Amino acid sequence: MKSKQKEDNNSNIKMGKSNKTLMLVCYLLVAFFAIICLFPFALMITSSFMTEKEIVTEGYKLFPKTWSLSAYTYLLKNPTNLLNAYRVTITITVVGTVIGLFIMSMAGYVLNRKDFKYRNFFSFFIYFTTLFSGGLVPTYILYVRHLNLKDNIWALILPGLVSAWSIFLMRNFMKSIPDELYESATMDGAGPFKIYLRVFMPLALPSLATIGLFLALGYWNEWYNASLYIDTATKYPLQYYLQKMINQTSIAALTSSGHVIDAAAAPTQSVKMATAVLATGPIIMLYPFVQKYFVSGLTVGSVKG
Repeated sequence: MKSKQKEDNNSNIKMGKSNKTLMLVCYLLVAFFAIICLFPFALMITSSFMTEKEIVTEGYKLFPKTWSLSAYTYLLKNPTNLLNAYRVTITITVVGTVIGLFIMSMAGYVLNRKDFKYRNFFSFFIYFTTLFSGGLVPTYILYVRHLNLKDNIWALILPGLVSAWSIFLMRNFMKSIPDELYESATMDGAGPFKIYLRVFMPLALPSLATIGLFLALGYWNEWYNASLYIDTATKYPLQYYLQKMINQTSIAALTSSGHVIDAAAAPTQSVKMATAVLATGPIIMLYPFVQKYFVSGLTVGSVKG
């Protein structure tokens, strides 16, 4: 009996050691892949502080020989335009994300209700938009001629406001919420909108955080619609403004006809790295706040019906 107990203790000790070894290997692998993922960001940041001469002769490096602020000095020589571009981008990101979450969560809530008579029809109608698109020309005509959104900031918000994929993700997440909650709230006298707002919305926080992150990233990286619909420089979003800073020698050196008069002062490679830092830095700060909801929002929404 004692020998058997001793053997069990030895086996438990061996299993404990093997588990610790396995955990150590897993942590080392995760740390290795984390370093691989962080390396491009670190290289981007350090390269933005390099001189053009060093980049041309020696390439991008993590530890430059000479640290220079010339790239940021170039970008910040007119801080008013840069701050205004940040303001536009933050505005469309906040407004578009809030309104988009409100619309898509309501759509997912309604499509999940079994007592909604036409939910299958509308589900197919929404799914149909993922297969076919009207194209650029009809979309442009709609926004410019019929909605009068030419040079309007709403032209940057409306195109990315609703996503069929996000609606179905929200609907699938709503399926994980018990119907008994709806019935209980109905018996207490709550109406459909109050049930949606007070019962389902707090429970759908993981899905809201996941979809909200996708929406925010889309609006933060907005530049294509700005190139189509926006003409006034004060309405440029950040990405489009930085793109113009790279493609042109200087915003301040434009003539009244829009031609560059100083072609020799083309942006350097360090300026391109600096624009990437200015564009990606703020939005990265958003991820830690939604990280704990991100995985659960994706997994719960993906395994239901």
